[in-house]
Amino acid sequence: MRAPSLRIGLGLAVALAATVAPLRAQLAQPGNGLSAAKALDHDAYDIWNRVQGQALADDGRHVLYHIVAEKFDTRLHVHPVRGGQRIEIERAENARFSDDGRFVVFRIKPSKAAVEEAKKKKTKPEDMPKDSLGILDLSNGQVVARVAQLKSFAMPEEAGGWLAYLVDKPKPATKPDSAKAEETPAAEAGRPAAQDSAKKPERKKDEGSPLVVRNLATGEERRIEDVASFRFSKDGRALAYFVSTKAGDTDGAFRLELAAGTTTPLLSGKGDYKGLAFDEAGRQTVFLSNAADYAADAPAYTVYVANGAAAARVVATAGSAGIPVGWLVSENETPSFSDNGRRVFFGTAPRPEPKDTTQGETPADEKVVLDIWAWTDPLLQPMQLRQLDQEKRRTWQAVVHLDNGRVVQLADRDVPDIQRVAKGNAGFVIGRSNLPYQKEISWGESGTDYYTIDIVTGEKTKVAEYIRGAAQVSPGGKYLAWFDGAERHWFVMDLATKQAVNVSANLPHPVYNELHDSPSEPGSYGSAGWTTNDARFLVYDAHDVWAIDPTGREAPRSITEGVGRRETLRFRYVDLEARGAFAGFGGFGGFGRSDEPIDPTKDLTLSAFHQWTKADGFYRDRVQGNAEPVRLAMADVSFGRPVKAEKADVVLLTRATFRDFPDLYLTDPTFASLERISTANPQQAEYRWGTSELVDWRSVNGERLQGVLYKPDGFDATKQYPLMVYFYERLSDNLHNHVVPSAGGSSVNISFYVSRGYLVFTPDIPYRVGYPGESAMNAVVPGVLELVDRGFVDPKRIGVQGHSWGGYQISYMITKTNLFAAAEAGAPVSNMISAYGGIRWSSGMSRMFQYEKTQSRLGGSLWEAPMRFIENSPIFWADKVETPLLMMHNDQDGAVPWYQGIEYFVALRRLDKPVWMLNYNGEDHGLRKEQNRKDWAIRMQQFFDHYLMDAPPPVWMVEGVPAIRKGETLGLELVETPKKVTTQETGGRH
Repeated sequence: MRAPSLRIGLGLAVALAATVAPLRAQLAQPGNGLSAAKALDHDAYDIWNRVQGQALADDGRHVLYHIVAEKFDTRLHVHPVRGGQRIEIERAENARFSDDGRFVVFRIKPSKAAVEEAKKKKTKPEDMPKDSLGILDLSNGQVVARVAQLKSFAMPEEAGGWLAYLVDKPKPATKPDSAKAEETPAAEAGRPAAQDSAKKPERKKDEGSPLVVRNLATGEERRIEDVASFRFSKDGRALAYFVSTKAGDTDGAFRLELAAGTTTPLLSGKGDYKGLAFDEAGRQTVFLSNAADYAADAPAYTVYVANGAAAARVVATAGSAGIPVGWLVSENETPSFSDNGRRVFFGTAPRPEPKDTTQGETPADEKVVLDIWAWTDPLLQPMQLRQLDQEKRRTWQAVVHLDNGRVVQLADRDVPDIQRVAKGNAGFVIGRSNLPYQKEISWGESGTDYYTIDIVTGEKTKVAEYIRGAAQVSPGGKYLAWFDGAERHWFVMDLATKQAVNVSANLPHPVYNELHDSPSEPGSYGSAGWTTNDARFLVYDAHDVWAIDPTGREAPRSITEGVGRRETLRFRYVDLEARGAFAGFGGFGGFGRSDEPIDPTKDLTLSAFHQWTKADGFYRDRVQGNAEPVRLAMADVSFGRPVKAEKADVVLLTRATFRDFPDLYLTDPTFASLERISTANPQQAEYRWGTSELVDWRSVNGERLQGVLYKPDGFDATKQYPLMVYFYERLSDNLHNHVVPSAGGSSVNISFYVSRGYLVFTPDIPYRVGYPGESAMNAVVPGVLELVDRGFVDPKRIGVQGHSWGGYQISYMITKTNLFAAAEAGAPVSNMISAYGGIRWSSGMSRMFQYEKTQSRLGGSLWEAPMRFIENSPIFWADKVETPLLMMHNDQDGAVPWYQGIEYFVALRRLDKPVWMLNYNGEDHGLRKEQNRKDWAIRMQQFFDHYLMDAPPPVWMVEGVPAIRKGETLGLELVETPKKVTTQETGGRH
């Protein structure tokens, strides 16, 4: 029986209630003789919940998560791990545990209804409903504080006793109209304004807001006015903050000792203060300020360091020895300490160039505005323009040694990027530069040169040239490791000797992705990282984990003892202690946490995924020793990433199948049993759903392939069903993934269509370089025919849908086969020649790389393989199309230029083929606005229901929506007609 639930409502009133899973949710399961009552409809999108922001308290006593839905306000759930009261708080978001696990602090959002009502009243942004702060005390289950007008809040990383939060500054009292009139400038009142050409305009200065520092245990609070920003030390002993006022008379940087309550000014003076950081020990503080130069037209920033409560001292500024002549300390990079606190890293930049005044006072509408595309440009003009803001804020890293004050410029215009070594404690850093190769980015090649840079002298030594991909330094700083796609091996360089070794040459199995099927160099299967003291480098093959001697003297050893290959499993390292993103889990993976080595004497957790059955689970192993990995759990489900409480053996993860939402479960590091703690979507029991299963077949070339077949509830193999085919590249690993009903931005929602009586098939596609369209045909068509041969697919009611790369493949396939009764191709490339010469406007890149090296897989330039461009372009074979086609291609598509859709549409229209194209004005490659997503989902359903379910067509398919009626009607009404929409019915010739 579940623990009682404490529900805290809109007014934060408390009411006790028992939470019991709905009986129907328990009964409406496969095999019990009952079935859910209704099919999913488009209204279901709004009520379907997601679980987000889940976290474990460090002491492992509580877990929190948020239930989020499109239509309803977010709800925070706080769940005891070992029994007790469950708490639910409405409208609570961004919740965090205090370090000691006693408190939960959260943001309270205004209700969605209140926000909508304010929008209807055209409320000004500054007068819209505001957020509040809530504090929950888990020792008594009470919300002990609620604070209005919240801006932001923070707690120390490793101390549970304190909270600080900023609130909006109170608005000044509104003055009466008469008072306002008295203050009206003379010029506005119709009188000549006094001229004072010598007076400079006052520089705009932002004001701070009230900061409240709260002792969570006692509830005692301290208010500090005009705070612009603040930061806790990691250990929670101190808080530093900046004060900013319009007048500037109290501006400065301050340090508050939290236990003693004493405040010390670190630096005072009118100016701007930025970039606040503590060292690891919480003793030193670093920040930037232009107070010393604030009277200048363009005041320069200085780096200040304060030791404890002592006054801050200057450690670097413009003109400091070591900073290049004409360069400044940049305000665009927050300075930071090395892990040992002996160095400060900060950014520099050239002094901004004076503005070009060659066009003088020319009116704006008469000024020359142009872009000059030069063949000598390293990057294309559109790419430069996309990166313009980033380039204007670019910094070049420097370091100051605090023991002697020496400043060393580490990065420069030739080597712009820096990677610290041993958390900044090492005697060198790694420099990176791709500048010599930037032009090659346009056709998908490029590389990076690597340097060691002496942190005392700044001397640079090139150690590796033209490395594809990213090289990573080992945690101890002894080695640099990278994967070479051309050689298909891992290389490790000893940074002391500058000698590189192919460390995977003697490994008995490939370490590159053997399924790679594009003209580019293959990537690796990834790495788990390094063991302590940089002793071993852990890499993956397709199945197992290998410990590699970085010197290359000892042979690689499988720490998983070959069990992965023997059992057809894919083992990957899971760092249970990691917070945020991590590498390697559930896929090929990349580097592990390169700055956190793996202890070879301790147990480690491995994820395990079966290549053919798609079963998922976990094993236990260790680097040291030769024992085989121990199986902990394996099941026909999909597990989400597990996270362990920092100070307790409590693990939180998700578990899902196609039928079961990925709810949260608690377990321990043995994964012996799972306790479900969330039931996000009990309403699913009211709807028909379906099941998923693997399908095997052979391609035209005889290759064994897999795909997933989704069947509706109550499936009867003696009946025939309409079939929807959806594909991209390889999707069979998604067998156990749950698909939440939603109005997607581009593709069919599998759960929605299965619920409504469709079969859905998602086949895998391998590719042959030079023949992407034919490859898709050779894989997909035999898979569909395999299902037709089983007797339960209606061969006259097969539809196909895909977006982007999937849209291209569909556009190609319907020129070669009439297998499909209807097709939707979203944002398709139809003409590879014009697309090859186009721009990916989201990045500004030339599209050449995609055709020569990556997804489009032509394997050569237009001049090297012109016929491949023609043979694979649907536009040249449009006259062969007999399948009714729906396209969506939006006018702000940043990935596939929308003229590709236009070319195909006007070709098919010219040929009197049934074709429609939807352009959601202002939308990108996929739809972002919820109203557009839902409209698209409705139209796509209407289209396929008409051709595959004999449903009446909508007005927009029969008559269109003329421009003169745009905004007046959507044309979604159904037209009763017994016949399919054909060229004759739309006025064309067949």
